Amino acid sequence: MYHRWAALALVLALWCLAPESAAGQSAPADQQQPRGRKAGTLGQNYPNPVNPETHIPFSLACGEGPGSEFVVSVRIYNVLAQLVAIPVLQDGGEALENLSLPCGDYIGYWDGKVRPTGREAAPGIYIYELVVDGERTAKKMFVAK
Repeated sequence: MYHRWAALALVLALWCLAPESAAGQSAPADQQQPRGRKAGTLGQNYPNPVNPETHIPFSLACGEGPGSEFVVSVRIYNVLAQLVAIPVLQDGGEALENLSLPCGDYIGYWDGKVRPTGREAAPGIYIYELVVDGERTAKKMFVAK
């Protein structure tokens, strides 16, 4: 049993160190997005490691003129790709799920609790994802006890 956990830990550690796009894993040329300016930028959460809460900074670019709004979602997944939580907007308290926001800088807040149960998240590696008008960006965080 110990060897299985050690192997899983090794795979997760190597996955964290792997480059964003490995050879042979890129999308076909007709499905790739243009290399222009991205609509959203995801920052590193703080504090990291998380114990018990964290803040997730992100910004929305003002490229299409003032008053343009974006459909924004922020989600937190475990390493099994199961949805763990949806953070809330720090100032507004609204869940960051298909929320319409104007360009600017924002901070999402996660209290460290698993969404359906309300229990604290187990220690380990989690992935948080920013989706802005269908464009996805993800980063990793570590939850510690």
